[in-house]
Amino acid sequence: MLAAWMENPEGSMHIIGPRQVEEPLPYMDEALVEVLLAGVCSTDLELMRGYYPFEGVPGHEFVGRVIACPSDPGWLGQRVVGEINISCGKCFYCDSGLPNHCAERKALGINGHWGAFAERMTIPVRNLHAVPDSVSNEAAVFTEPLAAALEVQIQVPIHSRQRVLVVGAGRLGQLVAQTLALTGCELMVVARHVRQRALLDARQITWVSEEDVYRGIFEVVVDTTGTPEGFTLARWAVMPRGTIVMKSTYKGDMTVNFSSLVVDEITLVGSRCGPFKKALQLLENGKVEPRPLIETTYSLEKVALAIEHASRRGAMKVLIDPKQKS
Repeated sequence: MLAAWMENPEGSMHIIGPRQVEEPLPYMDEALVEVLLAGVCSTDLELMRGYYPFEGVPGHEFVGRVIACPSDPGWLGQRVVGEINISCGKCFYCDSGLPNHCAERKALGINGHWGAFAERMTIPVRNLHAVPDSVSNEAAVFTEPLAAALEVQIQVPIHSRQRVLVVGAGRLGQLVAQTLALTGCELMVVARHVRQRALLDARQITWVSEEDVYRGIFEVVVDTTGTPEGFTLARWAVMPRGTIVMKSTYKGDMTVNFSSLVVDEITLVGSRCGPFKKALQLLENGKVEPRPLIETTYSLEKVALAIEHASRRGAMKVLIDPKQKS
């Protein structure tokens, strides 16, 4: 079958390109899924830059159709999305209800398990979620990042009339903003680019430029940039005893003045994956609309161009369609 391929043979930048690979065979607890659409996200781009050593098929945002399921044939033909963390189910963290922090976990298309930039892929049945009939493929492919956006509210309860700032209005920042807007909080989003601002305007979400962010007035600040500059702005904006949610893949080390965090009693919250069921519910009832974020779709044969496009400054969501012909 045709798949994207990533490797890092000498510790240098990862290389990605389509090639023929052997079709994966599902284990008894897995399903074989035909990929209908896959999304390129910032973590995929960071893998390209050496964020994590990985060799194989990348990609973790997907919607697909089950074409084989040895342990549960009831899944056959079902459209699905899937959680990316593949846990062992036996370690201390799994027993403690924290499978996303499993000591032996693999991650779809990131660590130890081939991913979704392929015609077909395998995934544990326990990771699957059925897609409601009313949710299109173009919306369903956003389930994983939308779930990640929702995790912010699980970790940090957001109340109406709270002052909340989202730093960054890119692919993830837009979804974070849409989910936070549902809480009735006093929300602002730092947006640089014209299209980012237009997307926020369409949802009646207030945007602000970096230069106009007031110092120390926001009770919660969510940094979606993954950059030192974004974190610095978040630190500038958060009020004493406020919370900064770090919602991104950060590159390398950052220099942080921890003394100032102690003096102002700032809470730092790392945030990763989130609730798929809630994400699918929001897509089904139309409370979140991600499809305007789609910028373009590439065939699997042109996956290198898709990665390049997604890397452009200000680019929104780039999709890969394995069935699309070049």
